[in-house]
Amino acid sequence: MSEPSIVTDPADPRLADYTGLTDVELRRRREPAEGLFIAEGEKVIRRALDAGYRMRSMLLTAKWLGVMAEVIEAAEAPVHLVEPALAEQVTGYHVHRGALASMERKPLPQAAEVLAGARRVAVLEGLVDHTNLGAIFRSAAALGMDAVLLSPDCADPLYRRAVKTSMGAVFAVPYARLDPWPAALDTVRAAGFQLLALTPADHAVDLAEAAPHRLERAALMLGAEGDGLTRHALAAADRAVRIPMAHGIDSLNVGAAAAVAFYAVTAG
Repeated sequence: MSEPSIVTDPADPRLADYTGLTDVELRRRREPAEGLFIAEGEKVIRRALDAGYRMRSMLLTAKWLGVMAEVIEAAEAPVHLVEPALAEQVTGYHVHRGALASMERKPLPQAAEVLAGARRVAVLEGLVDHTNLGAIFRSAAALGMDAVLLSPDCADPLYRRAVKTSMGAVFAVPYARLDPWPAALDTVRAAGFQLLALTPADHAVDLAEAAPHRLERAALMLGAEGDGLTRHALAAADRAVRIPMAHGIDSLNVGAAAAVAFYAVTAG
């Protein structure tokens, strides 16, 4: 058991992992380089631990001591107890969930590893919005997708906002980077997957007509909000598919489109 220690100085080096959490550019560079990520809230912390991530430390306010008692008792890492105002001063925002944990990253697997044994995967290009990325991982986990593959310029799935939006689903779905892009899509095709590119283009086949649930292995390609898949990614796909729209709406938010497509490819 790690006995909680009271910390009163925001400059205390023991709190270094939690400084400037609202500085996106800083954290995007720092966290992968230092091999850490931040889990926020009771459920997310527990899910990270259940997924085998090792805790570096935990930061709590007093009212969360009871809720997190089991985690504290099992923790080998230091637990820092702070006042809410100090937590806000260190992190840069009001930590309303009251519990943060700094976790160690695991080595990222190669694409071929996550494709082995998989039948339904998502391939994401250029998704830099952490909220959309987290929502897609949550849908992927809930709807039975086997893996997520990311282009090199996609956001970090372990960034705090993505983890929080996914409710920890980023820990449940294996993922890897495809690099170089889009040439590495050949790895997906070589593993027996048919590449289906989601696009609102007129030439695309309706998703229901494409019947992706009948394919032995299907990879659903989704692009960034607004721009969609690039022409290079579209050219690399085996087939263009679309979700039929009504009432003059031309497309869905990428998170919503992913959920619809994931259901279509896993149903039946």
